This record gives sequence, C-alpha cells and structure tokens, in this order.
Amino acid sequence: MKALTIMLILISVNLFAQEKATRIPLIGEKAPSFVAESTNGKITFPDDYFNKWKIIFSHPDDFTPVCSTEILELAYLQDEFKKLNAEIIIISTDGINSHMEWKKSLENLNYKQKGPVSIKFPLISDKSIEISKLYGMIHPTYNDVKDVRGVFIIDPENKIRALMFYPNETGRNMDEILRMVKALQNVDKNYVLTPANWTPGADVLLKSPATEKETEKFKLSDDKSKYSYAWYMWFTKQGSRM
Repeated sequence: MKALTIMLILISVNLFAQEKATRIPLIGEKAPSFVAESTNGKITFPDDYFNKWKIIFSHPDDFTPVCSTEILELAYLQDEFKKLNAEIIIISTDGINSHMEWKKSLENLNYKQKGPVSIKFPLISDKSIEISKLYGMIHPTYNDVKDVRGVFIIDPENKIRALMFYPNETGRNMDEILRMVKALQNVDKNYVLTPANWTPGADVLLKSPATEKETEKFKLSDDKSKYSYAWYMWFTKQGSRM
C-alpha cells in the first residue's frame, strides 16, 4: 500500500511538472527568457530587445504554404512594425539550416506582385522544443513536436499584453496584429480603451464611472469631445487625446 501511494505521488508530481513545462504564459505575466540561435545569430531574450515591443510568432514548419505566406506578409510590414518600436521574432522547431534555405527561397519570390523582399527579422531554431514549451506553443493533442500558430505581443516592460493561437490550416491576419500593437500603445499613452473594430484615428472609450451616479461628473463637464451612448459607455474624440 505504501509503495502504491509513493508511486501515485511520483506520477502526480511528474504530470504536474509536464503541465508546468508546457503551460501557456498569460496576459500580464512576464514573458519567459531564453537564449537561441537564429538566422540573425545568437539571440538573448529579452535582453537584446531592451525597451522595445516584441512580437513572437510560432509556426509549424518551414517550406509549407501557409507559413510561407505569413512570413512574406510580415516582411512586407516589418518597417511598419519598426516605426512602432516593435520587433518581430519567429520561432519553430526546424533546424537553423532549414531556416536559412527557406528564408533565401522566400526572399526571391515576387509574392502578389509586390516584388522580392528582404526578411530582416530572425527565425529562431527551437529543435529542442524548450522555448516552445515555455510559451505553450506545443499542443500535444495536435502535435507533440511541432508548434501551433501562436502570437505573443510583449511590451517594453516584458509583460505579455496579448496572445493568440490559430489552427495550422488558417493563416494569421498580420494587419490585425499591427492594429493590436497600435491599440495597446494608444491605451498606454492616452489612458483610454479601444472599442470593437477600432482603427487608428477613430474615437476611443473612456474608463467610464462604475455607477450611474458617478457619471454625473461626465455630464457636467464642459469638454465637448466626450459623448455617450449609455451611462456606462463614454467615448472621446481621438484627436483630443493625442
């Protein structure tokens, strides 16, 4: 009986350790640190990205159609991300030589008649899947050695601000990820909220009062830039918050 109890405890501890090793870090938590080889050389994360926004993308495989379109779309937008002080990082469990050959091939394509593009961001090799486990990018019921399509948006304080996972059959919308970075930066700068379908320049939400009584302060304000649809839903014109 004692031996059985010990065995059950050991199994439980092992299962807990495995679960912890593949746990997805959550919004508000610190992004896990790592050191890895990439197409741009050795990367020490987050030290190499001091005071920058970071966007980590995981993908299942090199030389696959959906992943190839994603890398190209990111390459066409990389300067837009750079303007936002945001750096792109790609991770997969493929080897560094595979990354190099894939990158070289992609850079010679005339995708959507946009012309060849230089891929400036690093493609990290995570053959050991250690980084992928740190970020919960390995979903064992889907594939236990290949990443799913994950996205982590990380702020200059190295806190995770947003995360998304996509099925391997569906490519990510890179314009939406760019929009999300702009929205988060707007929130931080202007202490506002962004409504559904917000686009840069559109009106934003105020952090509204918790009760109907408290909203009287908003109603008595002379600020004509504020307007509401309900006592709990106050907007302000974006130009007044820039």
